[in-house]
Amino acid sequence: MTPPPKYEVAVVGAGPAGSTAAVYAARLGHRVALLDAGGGRHEAVARVHNLIGVSPETSGAELADLTVEQLIGYGVDFFPDAVTGVERVATDPSRFAVTADRADLRAERVVLATGFTDVEPDVSGLEQFAGRGVHYCVHCDAYTLGDHPVFVLGHDDHAANVAMLLLNVTADVDLLLDGADPEWSDDTARQVEAHPLDVVETPAEAPVPEAPTEGDEWLRGLRFEDGSVREYAGGFAVYGRSYNHDLARELGCELHEDGAVTVDEDRRTSVEGVYAAGDLTHGQNQTTIALGDGAYAGIAVHRDLRTFPVADELAEVPEAPAMADDLRARMRRVNDRGMTVGMTPDRDVHHVREGDDD
Repeated sequence: MTPPPKYEVAVVGAGPAGSTAAVYAARLGHRVALLDAGGGRHEAVARVHNLIGVSPETSGAELADLTVEQLIGYGVDFFPDAVTGVERVATDPSRFAVTADRADLRAERVVLATGFTDVEPDVSGLEQFAGRGVHYCVHCDAYTLGDHPVFVLGHDDHAANVAMLLLNVTADVDLLLDGADPEWSDDTARQVEAHPLDVVETPAEAPVPEAPTEGDEWLRGLRFEDGSVREYAGGFAVYGRSYNHDLARELGCELHEDGAVTVDEDRRTSVEGVYAAGDLTHGQNQTTIALGDGAYAGIAVHRDLRTFPVADELAEVPEAPAMADDLRARMRRVNDRGMTVGMTPDRDVHHVREGDDD
């Protein structure tokens, strides 16, 4: 039986946080595996916002494809596979066994970047408009809805605050309770009363799509149970989140009360050798914040694994360089041949591009 492949770092989740942790670890000389089942929240985004240098016409799926190509170019082994378990190897506690649907590997360090799942509104068919009229990040998408009628679905303090926040960019905000009783505080109730919001108690029944545009339907409005239709440029579903922390919990990682994984400033969890990054640790729902988290985790993993500098008391210094021969060969190939993966200065996107003479 073929033994499982061995890696220094295994990253679970190929969103912005996980991919950034993987690229940092790979470029710092480590053998890295990245596992992802696909279909994550960032991959489903129709337009990526607030990412400097990336056009908002870029979708999350397009960015994800380009990211995987870039990681493979740096030598990361990508497994498009759902991880079902992570545990310490009984015969070698310094390593973790990472089990996926179609893969089985070993790693010295694990980075968890599995994010969270949005709690969907109870309006039949509305979830299919995620990213195309139904949004979950007000900091990302409020700008695109400015000066248009918008809605907020929800009935707690957070939903009310999102609705009031949107008044910064538009004067036409409906707070839709969808037949539920408000669960916000007395102070929030006074604020809602004082702000120019239209609080709608009638349950929403179904989305109203606009005519298809290039094969994708966008939301045009909502039909309510009383037969009325309200037109919207879009809106936000604010029903909370469920952290995808099963792997972390099974490993024994400490969790916050809301289910987020507890980490220190270097994104270390309470379990030695296990790191966590991105929305799994805070639910900020921000691509740029997740990128920073991934960088912190990747650098911290490197510092944990690096050979040099060695401790002063060591009698024998290992041979340099510490980076494996095959990884150094790939590094030379990337650098010497000018091979790049990603968005180039001429604004063309190339999956693999070799250096030109022109």
